[in-house]
Amino acid sequence: MGRQLILLRHAKSSWDSGAERDFDRPLNKRGLRNAPRIGQWLKEKRLVPDHIISSPARRAELTVNAVMGELGLTKDGVVYDDALYMGDSHALLQVLAGFPDTAKCGLMVGHNPGLEDLLLYLCGDAGPWARDGKIMVTAAVAQIAMRGDWRNVTQGSCDLLELVRPKQLE
Repeated sequence: MGRQLILLRHAKSSWDSGAERDFDRPLNKRGLRNAPRIGQWLKEKRLVPDHIISSPARRAELTVNAVMGELGLTKDGVVYDDALYMGDSHALLQVLAGFPDTAKCGLMVGHNPGLEDLLLYLCGDAGPWARDGKIMVTAAVAQIAMRGDWRNVTQGSCDLLELVRPKQLE
């Protein structure tokens, strides 16, 4: 198989944590439970990323750290990029274009609406969406097959292989 991109929305965060800024919100109990589940699923699927980039927001950092732990990877392998914190799909495409040519499986951890918009741009709007129309719910992971390299993606140029939500893993 060629290159794969894994999009992961941060796990559920706490709105009443006392964090002064949105950026600093931690995971809540559900998020702390679901983040490792996603890591376990990736491990079972043998989807071990060789390039990992994450939003530096606390909830994304905690999510990626839990996933890394389940995959047996060290936290120092994560690149944090401010563009993933509330960046739109255009900003995320620029981040994607910066993935190294040697990367075969990339993991991008971020937020909505950017991740959801990126998924729709890459794979089109047909997919296994939730009944309420939501696509990238918290801790959702999308496995995407890339048809080319990281820099030459166009609208609809990728294939959604699987979209998994935490409730499916309970």
